[in-house]
Amino acid sequence: MNNHFTVTINDDNGVKQFNLHQFVKHVIFYAVIFLGFIALSAVGTILYLNSEVDEIEKKHLEMEIAYSNLKLKNSKLNQNMQETQRVLDIKRRELVEVSDSLDEIEIMIGLSHVEEIPLKERVNIAKLNSQDMAAMFQFVPSGSPIEYKGITSKFGYRIHPTLNRREFHRGTDMRAKMKTPVYATADGIVEWAGMHKSSGYGKLIILQHNYGFRSYFGHLNKIVIKSGKFVKKGDLIAYTGNSGMSSGPHLHYEIRFISRAVNPYWFIQWNVKNYKEIFEKEKKIPWQSLITATAQIKVPNPTQTLPSSLQVQQ
Repeated sequence: MNNHFTVTINDDNGVKQFNLHQFVKHVIFYAVIFLGFIALSAVGTILYLNSEVDEIEKKHLEMEIAYSNLKLKNSKLNQNMQETQRVLDIKRRELVEVSDSLDEIEIMIGLSHVEEIPLKERVNIAKLNSQDMAAMFQFVPSGSPIEYKGITSKFGYRIHPTLNRREFHRGTDMRAKMKTPVYATADGIVEWAGMHKSSGYGKLIILQHNYGFRSYFGHLNKIVIKSGKFVKKGDLIAYTGNSGMSSGPHLHYEIRFISRAVNPYWFIQWNVKNYKEIFEKEKKIPWQSLITATAQIKVPNPTQTLPSSLQVQQ
């Protein structure tokens, strides 16, 4: 049995032969197979690891994208939260201002503030009372018909400045320069607009208002309205003068309720701040019945203040 094999090598120096044992041949053969297996395993492992690395990098990229999106959403959420907080702060300040304003309104209209009452209910109560006041001030003479400069002759008994005798003065003489604008102090119909010789009031305007009230404006210089016309509170009706039995320029202002003269001064100074005072000052008028009569009336565009302006200086 031949247990050897010959390896022949040709080179420049000639031919060389080597005899190897069969065992060595097997060793070399298996070594080559083993190295081939190792090489194939290494290649397979490298390919597998490369695939895993690619997969990991892909997942890492996806996570980075997801993180960036999440970060962007979080940023937008923070912005929304900040904006919401800003709006809440504004609304909170507005609510405080509304509550403070409501406190002032409640004080002006004589409502007692109760903490347990919800704000919405407090607003509704104040709104109802303010509507009542708006109707009252629109239909009943209130405020000064001219720019208020003081009173020269009060309501009541006095010595007449031209007749020089004691008489009952039915109105209030208001200090004014010639041609001072005169405004209606409530909605009404012009009952009289012209010279009124028998009364001594000279050029006179009489306005007939709702609920039995009339207002008189005497000693005028110029009248700018006509009898039978409707006027709203705040409308210009005349200019002050010195006509009739007058000792100087002024406005004779008179208010009557069912033909009875009442003190105009309380009506001149009547406003939302002293709304209830007139009920005690002027007792000839059934105020409770008047309040009930006007309670259901809503004035669409009430006159807030007279153009004359002018609040009485306390």
